[in-house]
Amino acid sequence: MFIKIKPKINFMYNSKITGLGYYVPDNVVTNNDLTAFMDTNDEWIQERTGIKERRWIKEGSEDTSAVMGAKASRIAIERAGITKDDIDFIVFATLSPDYYFPGGGVQLQEMLDMRTVGALDVRNQCSGFIYAMSVADQFIKTGMYKNILVVGSEFHSGGLDVTTRGRGVSVIFGDGAGAAVLSRTEDNTKGILSSHLHSEGKHAEELTVLAPSIRHWVPKIIKNNDENDESYFPYMNGTFVFKHAVVRFSEAINEGLLANNLEVSDIDMLIPHQANLRITQFIQKKFRLTDDQVHSNIQKYGNTTAASVIIALTEAWEKGKIKENDLVVLAAFGSGFTWGSVIIRW
Repeated sequence: MFIKIKPKINFMYNSKITGLGYYVPDNVVTNNDLTAFMDTNDEWIQERTGIKERRWIKEGSEDTSAVMGAKASRIAIERAGITKDDIDFIVFATLSPDYYFPGGGVQLQEMLDMRTVGALDVRNQCSGFIYAMSVADQFIKTGMYKNILVVGSEFHSGGLDVTTRGRGVSVIFGDGAGAAVLSRTEDNTKGILSSHLHSEGKHAEELTVLAPSIRHWVPKIIKNNDENDESYFPYMNGTFVFKHAVVRFSEAINEGLLANNLEVSDIDMLIPHQANLRITQFIQKKFRLTDDQVHSNIQKYGNTTAASVIIALTEAWEKGKIKENDLVVLAAFGSGFTWGSVIIRW
């Protein structure tokens, strides 16, 4: 497919990641644990997804998407060497908010006892953190804000069909949150070099949760009392999504490299959305990247949707796999369909 590259605009500032943090619930749910309430097994799950275990919030826990986001944010803010009062804006990515409205961003503002800064929610599912980073980057590049808190957080386990009927989707997803502080820098050779965003809405219902929605609201669901109604559980056309994901992942990565006059050989670390280990392996093989150039943690956390890229990025950084001046590529594909990439010079 032809990729149209827009001319690069020279801004006064760049945005640089100055702090990272993540949080996952303590409760580990292994593949064997799932056999207690659905017909599945460890071999079946690992063969199809690469997942060995995931974290699910325990019933009775205080954790929610907003609470986990706040926990990850406190770590990121401390590591950035600033305080909550230095944050100028919040961008919060999630598909599993605590409320239908308002969004999770305003909850973070309250939980972190911040000034009355602006807060914006992003609903782009698996691509959510990529979109959130791009939005925050524009605010900083144009000089509007100096420090922005970017968060991806998901509480999947509360909305999954954890029966044999829903096993094709439910075994994949996990709970967790990650946060990054983006800060202004005048060094245009460092930080986010570019971001690239795309969508294709004609495939919206290939990966979706259809209800509750305003056209199929809760009273109607209760009135119908249809035990076969699966509209309020996640649906995924797995094979179809896989085929599109491997193509769009590749396009997004290539687009980012081309826009910055870079080659695949320049990549020091690729952080892909942790959708499925088989997708990551396909991309790694296609780009001829070594294991040291790709970070995967889906084996232990599952797919945490909008949180997956930031959790993986934070973990890779904590392990010392990302160093000064490294070229780091973030890429994601997900429901919508939406996809994109962020190119970073560390």
